[in-house]
Amino acid sequence: MTVYVAGIDLGGTKIEVGLIAPDNRIVARRRFPTEDHLGPASVVERIAACLDELQTQLPGGERVAAVGVCTPGPVDHASGTLIDPPNIPGLHHTPLAALLSDRLGVPVPIDHDAKATGLGEYHYGAGRGERSMVYVIVGTGVGIAIVADGQIYRGLHNSAGEFGHSTMDRFGAVCSCGSRGCVETFMSGPWLARRYAAAQRGEPPTLETVATLGGQEIAALAHQGDPLALRVITEAGEALGAAVATLAMTLDIDYFVIGGSVAHCGDLLFAPARRTVPHYSFKSVGERVRIVGSQLDTDGALLGCAWLARQALPMTKDRNL
Repeated sequence: MTVYVAGIDLGGTKIEVGLIAPDNRIVARRRFPTEDHLGPASVVERIAACLDELQTQLPGGERVAAVGVCTPGPVDHASGTLIDPPNIPGLHHTPLAALLSDRLGVPVPIDHDAKATGLGEYHYGAGRGERSMVYVIVGTGVGIAIVADGQIYRGLHNSAGEFGHSTMDRFGAVCSCGSRGCVETFMSGPWLARRYAAAQRGEPPTLETVATLGGQEIAALAHQGDPLALRVITEAGEALGAAVATLAMTLDIDYFVIGGSVAHCGDLLFAPARRTVPHYSFKSVGERVRIVGSQLDTDGALLGCAWLARQALPMTKDRNL
């Protein structure tokens, strides 16, 4: 038996719903505002209405057999509860998995968005055929998903992966988390913008630095050869390389897939990262490290949710598709 499932990427500003075919293609998708201020019942009903509309496109009256959801953390994947994600205050302490499962009548597993995206990349993207990998998402923030021997490593409290707030420079810029010199302050989109603006003024970057250009605009300038933008992106790549070297030394994993909006810089970011890794790791470790870009881009979250949905099905061949 082959089945259709759905993936839901629930974010602070938008919800994306994807209909996933038995061969794991996204065959239809919809987006609509999260509007979490309207409360959990509104979010659940709008998701259900969207799924009802998408299911009219299924052949032969088939229905979605399971729905996977990913959200920003912190989230309790075991109970399916959103704890207190900062960007979704209206859904704090919401048992979303239970609410959606009761409304839809199908299994609804939930996981952290970085972990779900990492699973999507591992099973359907750049990680196919690998035994273990680390997915690094570099966008508004920085996070990782550790896939070891095919399994997500969660840690004791499901908080493994908050690598963006590991300290790279204890005398560095103050981060939004209150610490100094976090990984995030070197390479996230907002910090690229701050670093570019500060460099224009000959000042060190801070949380208070006013930026007129966004991270994607700076990446575009770098691709056009703007010297200052190239310098900022190169420095971000070098920081990424040092971070990857630390992870490789700690985890004994040598395959790293980089995703998120900042990863669109491509080799402007990856080349300095690759050059830097050997300077911050044993030679025997650094020479094994591979850094590649995401193959799925923004589809990774939906496909990871689809994989989660298939794992929630009864023991059939669909679980391993």
